[in-house]
Amino acid sequence: MKFLLSALVLSAASSFAHAAGEAITVYQDPNCGCCTGWVEHMVDAGFDVTAIKTTDMATVKQKLGVPVELASCHTGVVEGTGQIIEGHVPANVVDKMLATPSVKGVSAPGMPLNAPGMGKLDGNLVTVDFTGKPFSRD
Repeated sequence: MKFLLSALVLSAASSFAHAAGEAITVYQDPNCGCCTGWVEHMVDAGFDVTAIKTTDMATVKQKLGVPVELASCHTGVVEGTGQIIEGHVPANVVDKMLATPSVKGVSAPGMPLNAPGMGKLDGNLVTVDFTGKPFSRD
């Protein structure tokens, strides 16, 4: 039993360790400063982020399948998995998403003031998966 428990813990730890360093392409409006703040948050967490400035975010979101009701100001794509990050989602939530391959994407809808790039996490930021179900509270 101890062996099985140890194997599960190591497996979970390795999936989170693997998540950091993942390549993410983020599409953002060139005039949006909070998007740059989120990119810095992700880089600080160990992700390899490439930012692409575009004034046609609506087309980007439509092509990537971002639900309109979950939209925010920028959209990221995890290069290795194709999973989508919509808006100011914390890095630890991206790690959780990467450890859950069945999740197509996660969102911090709108522009919440208690999210990376906008402000300080306060334990009340709710992120949702692309079906609209709560995914994490940070």
